[in-house]
Amino acid sequence: MDDSKVVGGKVKKPGKRGRKPAKIDLKAKLERSRQSARECRARKKLRYQYLEELASRRERAICALREELEMYKQWCTAMDQGKIPSEIKALLTGDEQSKVQQTINKPGKTKIEGSVNLA
Repeated sequence: MDDSKVVGGKVKKPGKRGRKPAKIDLKAKLERSRQSARECRARKKLRYQYLEELASRRERAICALREELEMYKQWCTAMDQGKIPSEIKALLTGDEQSKVQQTINKPGKTKIEGSVNLA
């Protein structure tokens, strides 16, 4: 007796499922494997280059922040001694001057020192 079954108009025989292994050219398969390995190594190299550059940028940013922190510590020490660092004076006078400039440059509101607002 034949163990084959009819399913959907096709005769199915019992046994292994899926595609039958075709006679694959071993040289072609080996070359595909080598090519895939080359591509994998290239991707890995690019990934490491990207990560190294990212780490380098972060290290530079950390150094810059440490320098800035040290500068602020020095400013605080100077202010604790009753001295105002010239950089802070410049920042304060620069802020005051920029506020005056912003007030003068606002359209419709002309303000001149010592005079009345005309708008």
